[in-house]
This record gives sequence, structure tokens and C-alpha cells, in this order.
Amino acid sequence: MQQQYEGYKDLADSLKSASALLHLERKSQLHQDIIAICNHLLNPSFRIAVFGPFNHGKSTLLNAMLGNRTLPIDLIPTTGAAITVKYGSDVRTRIMLVDGTEIYRSGTEVLQQFAILDGNRQMRKDVAFVEVFCPHPFLETGVEFLDLPGTNDRDEQDNLVREKLLSADLVIQLLDARKLMTLGERENLRDWLLDRGIKTVIFVANFINLLEPDEQKQIQNRLVFVAESFRAELPPGFSNLYRVDALPALRARLKGDVAAANSSGLAAFETALQNIVGILQPNRGSVRLPRVQAIASQTQFSLKAKIYSIAIEIKSFDDKENSKIEIKQKAANLIYKGFSTSVGELRDWLTLPKLLTKYQADAAVALAENNFKNWQINTLKKDLTQLQFAVVKWLYQAYEFFQEERPQDLLIPFPSEPQVILPSKPSNTDDLSEPGSIAVGGGIGWLLAGPVGAAVVGSISYLLNKNIQKQDDQLAKESYHQEVAKLCITAIEDYLSCFSSQGLSILNEYEQKAEKVICFEFSQEPLEITNKREHLQQLQNAFNQLLRQLEKVKIVSNHQYYQEIPKSNNTNRKYSPQPKRVQTSPEKDTGVKRQQENTAKNTGTRVESVSAPPPKASPSPRKEEVEAKFRDWELNEEIARMKAEMRSPKACRQTSPGSQTGKQQNTTQSNKAPSQPKIQTEKDKITRAYSILGLQTNASLAEVKQAYRTLVKKWHPDLFVNQPQLLKQAQEKMHLINEAYTILSDK
Repeated sequence: MQQQYEGYKDLADSLKSASALLHLERKSQLHQDIIAICNHLLNPSFRIAVFGPFNHGKSTLLNAMLGNRTLPIDLIPTTGAAITVKYGSDVRTRIMLVDGTEIYRSGTEVLQQFAILDGNRQMRKDVAFVEVFCPHPFLETGVEFLDLPGTNDRDEQDNLVREKLLSADLVIQLLDARKLMTLGERENLRDWLLDRGIKTVIFVANFINLLEPDEQKQIQNRLVFVAESFRAELPPGFSNLYRVDALPALRARLKGDVAAANSSGLAAFETALQNIVGILQPNRGSVRLPRVQAIASQTQFSLKAKIYSIAIEIKSFDDKENSKIEIKQKAANLIYKGFSTSVGELRDWLTLPKLLTKYQADAAVALAENNFKNWQINTLKKDLTQLQFAVVKWLYQAYEFFQEERPQDLLIPFPSEPQVILPSKPSNTDDLSEPGSIAVGGGIGWLLAGPVGAAVVGSISYLLNKNIQKQDDQLAKESYHQEVAKLCITAIEDYLSCFSSQGLSILNEYEQKAEKVICFEFSQEPLEITNKREHLQQLQNAFNQLLRQLEKVKIVSNHQYYQEIPKSNNTNRKYSPQPKRVQTSPEKDTGVKRQQENTAKNTGTRVESVSAPPPKASPSPRKEEVEAKFRDWELNEEIARMKAEMRSPKACRQTSPGSQTGKQQNTTQSNKAPSQPKIQTEKDKITRAYSILGLQTNASLAEVKQAYRTLVKKWHPDLFVNQPQLLKQAQEKMHLINEAYTILSDK
């Protein structure tokens, strides 16, 4: 018994907790039902409620059963409060007021002051509850009677009755045999009793004695139909319909007239009532749990509705945030891709072999011609500036998009201008007969005057284009101007080696600093959403707890448990597309530097390792350069599109609840040709655009983009800078291609 009580107590606590989380109004029906059923669940007494419309004789019937005029009786509706009748050694009354005041009186006269309707037929609002104690043997068995106000009179009374019915183990529904049940009474049977699991109901027909004998039989048949249609759940063998003439029964009891009490139907009803209670009372749980199940089910539905509502709000917020984060992640990845490519191109350009191949010959000649400074500014610096700008622009793209750390400029300084110390002049300085002594453009060297200076310049070209290892020792004998040329070549290699080493080191550091620029911080979740998440978790926990408690008392539920919500990480986090860097070991760095230093010291090895310079570069760009330009253009266009999405609420709407259809429509539209315009001129313009791109009019947008890429790579004007005839044609063609692409992409 104690274990069962604990189970009921836990169930009641779960229901009350759910009610508190739902923030139900105190006067709401569900809140009152929850409080009523929870109190009843823990009530050890077996409660019998007498229920019916006003002036049906409820109090009269109770007084007849108790054997005296305990309760107020009048011809007008008198009971203005729910009066609980309990066992007591003597008749006394206890009244509890709303303000906590308790009134104890002997007898029941005080009921005339606190428990009947006033002159305006209103219940007193200051009365919390009324109890009457009576020394009756039936009450001594743990039974309580509940005399309820009459229904169909005032809404206030109906609400009180509806609430109190949940706290009754057995309901006595009083019927007036003189008239058929009203529509309100029939609705009450369904709404107040059946729908709330109250099926232990006994119908008592009053006032049959006031009818003519012929009418009594007819009314009896109608009452049997009403009782049978209710399908009461009483112990087997007991009827749910009895006839009691309440007022004659009370008079018979007061006079002690047993025969009259029997003829009024009171004795038969009392006997049946005591037997029914004797069977139901030991197992009150089987009576109460269906009512608990009905109220718990309403509570669960309210919880689910609240959970769904909050979950939708949170999902809407999450979808919007995820949409923004997804756009930012794509942008970060694209920017990092462009940045990495540009860094790779600059790093490749800075490698010593590439620098030597591209610049050593021209730089050595410029050095020999005393024109190194101009060469450095007009050639090396120009190329470096272009590559540096290609790197830095991506970081400014990132800063504009994410507003994280402002990027620094990439500054790679040039080493000091190379210096050459001339060897002593041999006596035959005018001898120009050795191989490689070729004048270059008639230039006069700053190192030597006259034709010997020109021979130095010529020797530079010769030394960089021959393989000394394959020369005979005699042929390798160097003249003075070859010695000087070799010194120029060595000085330039030292210069480029220093420039390469320093530039790569600065670029590595700069690339690491970029990690703080190409990233974004996940925004802090608003406190309102965090609170909603917590409330949602509390509601789901309350729902699951209620479900568990119902299972413990063997109440079956069709609901499923909610899964625990993963806790939201509401701390600031950063997203960075850069992979983790592996630190280069100092040994490797030292080895590379040592190798460069050895190379700088060993002139012979340095000259031998230099490969032949490439042929004179044409002003026309290579195809890979056009490819790189187009790649950058694509990335820039994609980032610009994402910026527009970030500013537009459309991106948020696409991921909001119920937008799946919209997504599917967008996907479908992106794979279909743009819709045909209504205006004929626009239709012709679009048809011509498809034709320019070499596409059918039903081509998808993806096909439009692919055709555009192909044509740009074929007709880019940069490819025809040395072909004036084709250049003009390419420019015209590109104008048409761009115009066509704009028309179709806008569609």
C-alpha cells in the first residue's frame, strides 16, 4: 500500500510540474483539473458526489441517507458551495475562508451564513471549502459525501461542479422524473463525465411519486434507456439506475417509519450503494486512474503543443543562422582557395631556380651596363608587385566579408645592390679572340672602357648558355672579360639567392598571419533563444517524466519519449578553412640556408648549375595566365553573390520551417531553362543569347555557365595581343559573349 501511495505521489508531482511549466492560468480548466485530480489521487477516503441540476433534491437525498436535516434544504437553489460530509463523533461544521481564516461551529446552522446562495443567487467568493462532520456508520468506513451546487444555474457554479467531479470515486446523478433530460444535462454526461474517465456513475430518479401511475411506467422506460446508453462501469450484477423519492424518504427517516422508507426506494438504493462501495473502495486506484489518464492525456497534448511551438521557433532561428554560417564557410573556403593559389604562385616565383632562369641573364647584363637599379624597378619590382597584390587582395576580400583582423601589407624588400670587385687587368686586355667575346648591342660596360666592356656583356650570355663541364680544359681557359662576366653572374646569383631566401621566409610568416584574417567567429546566441532551449528541454523532460510515472501505475500511453536535446555550444567559436600547419624542423631550415650559402661561395658550381635562359618572352600572355585570370574572376563573382545573399532575407527564408518545397522549386528552376518572357522583343533577345553561346533554348543555367567558360578561354583578347586582325575580332566576340551571359544569368 505504501509503495502504491508513493507511485501516486510521484505521478501527482509530475502532473503539477507539467502544469507549472505550461504556465497555465490559475483559473484555466486544465490547471484546475490537474490540481483536483492530484489531490484526489492522494485522498485516502472514498468520495461519493451527488450531482445534478438545481432543485433536483440533491441535499434532500443526502439528508435522507444521513437520517436528519444536516444540509440546507429550500425550494430555491440553496447550496452555494461544495460541502464535504465526513465522519465525526458529533455534528459540527468547519469552514475555511480564502484568506486562511478557519471557522469551527457545532451543528450546521453556520451553513446558512457561508454555504448557501445569497439574495442575488451568487456563491460567496471568500469561501475556500466547507466540511460537515456527522456520526454515521457508513461514513465511519472511510466514505465521504460531496454535496455539489446545482448546475444549469450559473457558470460559476457549473465550473465548480465540473472541477469537483474529478475528485469523486462514485457519482450519483440525480434526475427529475417529471421532465426529460435537457440538452445541457446530456452534454454534461459526455463532457464532464465520460470524456474525463468518470464512468462509475449511478442514476437516481427523483419525483416519480408525483406522476400518475400510467406516466410512471412510461418515464421508467425512458430512464432505463438513458442509464443503459451511458455504459457505466460498476461491479457486475448492479444496476446503474434507482428510484428514490427523496422528500418522502427523508420524512420517513425522521419519523422512523421503516415501511415508508422502503416504499420510497431509499432502503434498496442504500443497500446497493453500500455493496458497490464495498467492492470499489479497496481498489480505489482502478476507479481513479482512468480519470488520471484522461487529464494526463490532456496535459501531454498541451506539452506537445508547447514543445512543438518552441521547437519551431528554435528551428527557424537555427536555420537562419546555419544559412548564414554556410554562406560564410563557402566564402571562407573560396577566399582561402584564391589566397592559397596566389601564395603558391608567388612562392613558386620566389624559388631560386625560377628566379635564376627568368632574371639572371638580364640582371647580370644590367649590372655590367651600370643599369641594375632601373632593371630592378622596371622588371623585378614590377613582377613582384603584381604577385604581392594578387596575394593581399584575397585578405582584403576576407576582411570586407568577415570583419575580423585587418590584414597587413605584404612587404618583401630587395637586398642591397650587388657589388663586383674587379680582378687585376692582364697586359693583353685588348685580346678579343677567345670564344664568347661577342659584343652585345654595342654597349659600353661601366667596368671597362671600349670594346672590352662590350665583350664582358657578351661573355655573360655566353657563360650562361654553355656547359663548362663538357669543355676541354684548354677551351675553358678564361680571358679577363670572361672573368669579369663571371663575377657579374655570381653577384646576381648571390643577390637573387638572398632575395629568394628572405622573400620565402617573409611569405611563410605572412601566410600564418592570414589565418587570423580568413576566418569568422560564430555569433553568440541571443539569450532569448538560449532560454527557449532550456525551456524546451524542461518541457521534454517533464513530458518524459510524466510518461514514466504513468507506466509505473500501469497506464498505457501511445506517446513516445523525447530524445535528449544536445546542449548548444553557446561559446564563441571560430571557423578557419586553413589546415593545421606542420612546423618545419630547424635542421631542415639550416640545411637549406647552408646549401644556399655554399652555392653563393662556389662560383664554378654556380655557373654550371644555371640552365639556359628561356627564349625572349613574347608580349602575348600564356594560356595558363588567361586561365588564372578567369579563375580569379569566377571566385570574385561567387563571393560577390554570397555577399548579396548575406544581405538578403531570402537566404534565411529558404531554410525556415516549411521551406522544403521552396528549396525543391529553386533546385528545379536552376536545372531548367529560364521562363519564357511575355514580351516578344525580350524573347528574341534571349533566343539570340542562347545562339551566341551555342546552346539550345532549353539549356540549363549550369550549361549556360559552362558554355561561357569555354568561350571566354577561347576568345579572351589577351590571347591575341600580337595578332591585330584577330584581336579586334576577339574583342567583338567577347562583347557579344558577355552580353549573352548577362542576359541569361539575370533570367
